[in-house]
Amino acid sequence: MSPPDALSDHADCADILAQTAFFSALTQQQIRRVSALGRIEHYPQNNRIYGLGDNAADFYVLVDGMVRFTIGLGSRQTHAGQILKRGELFGWAALVENAPQRIAAALAITACTVIAINGDQLLVLMDQDHTMGYRIMQQLNMLITGNLTSFASG
Repeated sequence: MSPPDALSDHADCADILAQTAFFSALTQQQIRRVSALGRIEHYPQNNRIYGLGDNAADFYVLVDGMVRFTIGLGSRQTHAGQILKRGELFGWAALVENAPQRIAAALAITACTVIAINGDQLLVLMDQDHTMGYRIMQQLNMLITGNLTSFASG
């Protein structure tokens, strides 16, 4: 992973987040508050973003490139049909309270750019703004359900 660069301007993050389905139900003000927590990170091709069992501090919005998302359970690991593309969110364990470790892995299959957002900090914002929290939890529910359905169907 390369360090954040000058492009990590929060206005850029807000523009990107506003274009994602996950954050589409939020107001511009709410998106700006979320984007203030974001930082842009770059990963080279074939670089691991996180692995099974890693600390689940951040979640990610894919800005550019492609990421392979795999869910693990015990010794079983599957691709769960997930090749992620621009605008998709991954690393959702960071938004699940009391889930300190990853239950999935993410690999940059091309060079990619992501917005990394600290899950604990977003949970604090969600607690302060219950409407935002409810909207994000609705999206998170759909995301997790979709991922687990893909996992179960193999």
